[in-house]
This record gives sequence, structure tokens and C-alpha cells, in this order.
Amino acid sequence: MNAPNRFARLLAAFSLAATGSAWAQMTPVGTWHNIDDKTGEIKSEIRVYEADGGAVHGRVEKLLRKDAKPDSRCMDCEGDRKDKLIVGLEIIRGVRKVAGKDVWEGGKILDPENGREYSLRITPIEGGRKLEVRGSIAFIGRTQTWVRVP
Repeated sequence: MNAPNRFARLLAAFSLAATGSAWAQMTPVGTWHNIDDKTGEIKSEIRVYEADGGAVHGRVEKLLRKDAKPDSRCMDCEGDRKDKLIVGLEIIRGVRKVAGKDVWEGGKILDPENGREYSLRITPIEGGRKLEVRGSIAFIGRTQTWVRVP
């Protein structure tokens, strides 16, 4: 194989790899540090995964707040999450990708500190290094920015 062909193949392979890794990052799937929007403190580590034919869910993997107790339970939660350990608790349920956009919505997010569920919209930003997480009831809500764990 001559040098120009080898260079062209190498360039094509590099471009494909770079495109694939960039695409893979524009997804909420992965592990994230949940940052408290009021204090700026890392609260927990959340693993977001795809299941149910494309629906995205998320579980608390670790509590990282300095005063966190590993045996904390969701005392104010309802249904199947009532009194469950927060570590391992599914806090994101049923969010789906919006066609043609890097936005996932239609699901719910649970705040285990108060047991309330909110409508959810998540958007990867900054090349997928951060995740904008917006929970709301009607038009009232709040947004947190989570940071991808390398």
C-alpha cells in the first residue's frame, strides 16, 4: 500500500473514531456527580442507564456530601421507594430522547430529601461533559448542572 492510501485510511479511521466518541458523549447515559445548585457541593454519584426499549433511568450509586449517612432512607417517598435506602434508589424514571434533539424528557425525577417527584428534562451540554437536569411542576422548577465522572 502506498503512503497516500495509508494516510487516507488512517485519517478516515481517526475521523470515524472521533465522531463516534463525540456522539457517545452527547447522551445522559453514564455516571454523574450531582451538584447542589444552592451550595455547589457534590451531593452524590448517579448512574444513568438505558433500559425499557430506550427509556433512561438513574440510580444513586454513592452519597458524597460530607454529612451523608450511608444508611439514609427515603422516608418521605411513596410507593415502591418508601423507606428504601437512598444508595441504590432509582431517582430517574422513564425519560426518553426527543426526536432530532439532544434532549430527554417525559420522565420523572425524585428528590429523595423530600420524597417529591418532578417532571424531568435533561440535556447534555459542553460536549456531554455536563448534564443540565431540570425538574419542574407546571412552570415552576429548578435546574442543576451535573458533571460527568471520568
